[in-house]
Amino acid sequence: MSLFWRIFALNAVVLGTATALLLLAPVTVSVPVLLTEAVILVGGLAVMLVANAALLRFGLAPLDRLTKLMTTVDLLRPGQRLPASGGGGVAELIRTFNAMLERLEQERAASSARALLAQEAERRRIAQELHDEVGQSMTAILLGLKRSADDVPEPQRRELRELQEITRESLDEVRRLVRRLRPGVLDDLGLVSALTSLGEDFATHTGLLVTRRFDADLPPLEPETELVLYRVAQESLTNVARHADAGRVTVALRRAGDGVVLTVTDDGSGIEAPREGAGIRGMRERALLVGGSLEITPAPRAGTRVQLTAPLARKQL
Repeated sequence: MSLFWRIFALNAVVLGTATALLLLAPVTVSVPVLLTEAVILVGGLAVMLVANAALLRFGLAPLDRLTKLMTTVDLLRPGQRLPASGGGGVAELIRTFNAMLERLEQERAASSARALLAQEAERRRIAQELHDEVGQSMTAILLGLKRSADDVPEPQRRELRELQEITRESLDEVRRLVRRLRPGVLDDLGLVSALTSLGEDFATHTGLLVTRRFDADLPPLEPETELVLYRVAQESLTNVARHADAGRVTVALRRAGDGVVLTVTDDGSGIEAPREGAGIRGMRERALLVGGSLEITPAPRAGTRVQLTAPLARKQL
């Protein structure tokens, strides 16, 4: 039954019941209307309106739930569906909306995967150019400054030594940028070594105490999953340094069932409701790329916990 006929039937029931009561009840209407007759008529009207409202509320309740879901649905949190309750057109509308959500989630996941893979390819290209071109050029400059400093008098030698130190610091910064763009240790030595290097580099540049807790029996992971875990840890540590006002952060990686769980916990100021900025939404998109899920919650004592659960088998998009 379509929504039109459902509403028509509900109103017909209410009006038919009211008409039957008027026909069968021993009630007459005088001219002018007496007070008791007016009270009975107004009371009957009130009962009819209440009954009509209750029936309409019951009949349109699935549409109210659908409206609430429409206003809160987030494609980065897949799986939000409504049961196809109600009859006829209402159930068909809910099923159509659920099918639309399924299609949009698949299209969003596929487009995000293409964008993230293109981004990683561009990071790899830039990192390679920085390493091969800029890094080698600065190394050559550093060697040239050293040779020049050995052949000049002391006043000029001191200036060249200072230029050497500035060039060396710039070269270290370029290398650090290369590691952030494309961590070579991740390709060469694996996820645990990459996370260890990331934690040490983070501690060196921020002064925060970084604790690492990695299970010894971690399963082998696909390269895409390792890269997603690394990027989420990297973004989480960056957020801690920028916003958490923390003194300690723990990076943990453990096996859980048919997947692995990455947890980054700090002892900072904590959050009540994390703002979905570009960084957090980027982490959610990366989690969806490998069929994982991301949760950001207050830590048990203080601070914030970022937890990524990733399956061993990558989700096919």
